[in-house]
Amino acid sequence: MKKAVALRYDTDKENAPRVVAKGQGNTAQNIIKIAELHNLPIKKDEDLVELLSKIELDKQVPEALYKAVAEVFSFVYKISKKS
Repeated sequence: MKKAVALRYDTDKENAPRVVAKGQGNTAQNIIKIAELHNLPIKKDEDLVELLSKIELDKQVPEALYKAVAEVFSFVYKISKKS
């Protein structure tokens, strides 16, 4: 079953990214559809989604996952620079 997790990171207000949406099945498809509608980058990483989906909504990503999440934000930054 497809899963999706959306992160937000406001560097001015927060110390770490925050889980702002998560779900599986139809909910995951809706999260992806909304991201696409808003031209937000999407990174497919099933292992990371599995870990992030265990974090409660509106909670910050734990320090143990910083490296993996930093790689996602690096990917997003590179895509944004190409646009």
